[in-house]
Order: sequence, then C-alpha cells, then structure tokens
Amino acid sequence: MARMQVYLPEQLYQQVKASGLPVSEILQKALAAELRRQELLAETEKYLASLTDKFGEPTPAEQARADAWVRKGARRSTRKVG
Repeated sequence: MARMQVYLPEQLYQQVKASGLPVSEILQKALAAELRRQELLAETEKYLASLTDKFGEPTPAEQARADAWVRKGARRSTRKVG
C-alpha cells in the first residue's frame, strides 16, 4: 500500500492522537468520499451543459422557479427528524 504524509495543526494532531481513532482508515474513507463527490459534480456539470446545448439557457422566470425549488428542498433536508 502506498504511503502519504499528512500535515495537521498541532491541536488537531494532539486530539486525534489522544482519541485513538483509526486515522488511516478514516482518511482513506474521507478521501474516497471526496473523490466520489467531485466525480459526481463533474458529471452533473456535463449533464447540465448537455441540457443547455439541447434546450438553451433558462429564462429568468425558469431560473427563479428552479432556485425556489432548490431552496425548498434544502430546507426540507435540514429539518430534524423526530
């Protein structure tokens, strides 16, 4: 397995060291998740570009409607369950 050096602020290093957490495993999962997130964002950008090519830019009214829909969805996703 390849090795990589990671630099942390001193306070964070001390907290992590004291916690006994499996740092390598956590970093591997975090990096894999971030790479996947970036991959999905790139795919989303490609898809949106293809829609723009096919249908053109949204009108201001369409954009406002889409923005409102996104805001509504964001509010729902931040609500506490239970």
